[in-house]
Amino acid sequence: MSEAKEFAAAHLRGIWCAALMPFAPDTHAMDEAGFRSNLTHWFTELGIDGVFVSGKQGEFFSMSVAERKRSFEIAVDVARATGKRSILSASDQNMDVVIELARHAEAIGGDFIVVHAPVLHFVHDRDEILFEYYRHIASQVRIGICMWSHPDSGYLMSPELCARIAEIPNIVGIKYSVPREMYARLTELTRGRLVVSTASEEEWLDNIIDLGWSCYLCSSPPYLLQTAADRRMREYTDLAFAGRVAEARAVSASLDPVRHALKSTRPGGKPQSHQKYWQQLLGQVGGAVRAPMLELTEAERAATRAAFAGSGLKLPARLAAE
Repeated sequence: MSEAKEFAAAHLRGIWCAALMPFAPDTHAMDEAGFRSNLTHWFTELGIDGVFVSGKQGEFFSMSVAERKRSFEIAVDVARATGKRSILSASDQNMDVVIELARHAEAIGGDFIVVHAPVLHFVHDRDEILFEYYRHIASQVRIGICMWSHPDSGYLMSPELCARIAEIPNIVGIKYSVPREMYARLTELTRGRLVVSTASEEEWLDNIIDLGWSCYLCSSPPYLLQTAADRRMREYTDLAFAGRVAEARAVSASLDPVRHALKSTRPGGKPQSHQKYWQQLLGQVGGAVRAPMLELTEAERAATRAAFAGSGLKLPARLAAE
């Protein structure tokens, strides 16, 4: 096994979250202090093991390359200070930008990078192009690379193609946003040489139990469904890892009202602004979204506040008293 794959087997484990990026409401500049505060809270109070930075949740599409590099640096700094890990998104349609971000992530001591499968215009026979895409990126750096296949690309990478790409020594994992039969197939094809995961928190427990997964990679639920006083995602994960399945299922099921409150109030066109407002209700730094993303209306905020209040999520004493 390559050094990169050995490192991933040891450290690409546990609960990872995908960070939203707070932007200042007035200037829309990156709120570096707020981002640092969120990261510290997630790592030290919520039991989160690693963070995914400057992905789609983080509105990377509205950020400059310099801003994305700066987000990497903050995440690596906080992760290192708290004994946690980072995966930095070098995803971009421009290959030069992908390589530039990948090299920066490696230079500053990031643990892993993730690269989204690109949009391929007019292409129908994709496999050789995609193999070459990841092979070329992997040839430019030594850092462990995770693939990322999602319908946003306009196609899904097959389990067989992903397994072939996984033969590259520093391809170590995948965020595989596909139907369960596809990620189950890839898990079997690559067991022991590729960390396979998907973003659905609701499928995470079954994937620990049925597929033997050890990494949730990743989305925002680890910091939206939990507080310092209510770490039920961490609790059910640890129970499942320990083989205490019935207890894990009971704890996970108890989160259903929180899941419903979060999902039922999220407008279809406003995922980031809704989650940022939920962060604010949790006492985290939410901040604004950048154009072209839309802010919540006051009616949408009121509906979210009501659902949040009735969700049963336990708040720390300082927030509950407010």
